[in-house]
Amino acid sequence: MSPRWEPNPDTCRGRSVVHTLHAHLVFVPKYRRNVFTDEILTRCEEIMREVCTKANAELREFNGEADHVHLLIHYPPQVRLSALVGTLKGVSAHYLRKEYAAHIKRHLWGDHFWSPSYFAASCGGAPLTVVKEYIENQKRPG
Repeated sequence: MSPRWEPNPDTCRGRSVVHTLHAHLVFVPKYRRNVFTDEILTRCEEIMREVCTKANAELREFNGEADHVHLLIHYPPQVRLSALVGTLKGVSAHYLRKEYAAHIKRHLWGDHFWSPSYFAASCGGAPLTVVKEYIENQKRPG
């Protein structure tokens, strides 16, 4: 017997897809420099919320420390995560460098704000072991 499906408020419906996609992202500034103050983190969050909204995604959580930021993004399958990351990093770098130029120049040099790498993990839903067991227990046609 299949487990009873409980409605999930994060589940979205499109014309031909039902989805709930979340990603945990971590970005670090170039050379992992301690560039973030509380004020800069707050502004970075505002910028990234706007970028997500324009991309039809939602920034669910944001936090950070002096040398990195964490984001929890809820996004539709039409959004390429790598493209969203590029836009998040590019737009935020532009505005943060412009608005906090003196502070950032003391910590970073050259034209780069973010490290070119990032961490991304899919998250949400059931643990992989539960999904694996559910699939293994499905009946095969006769």
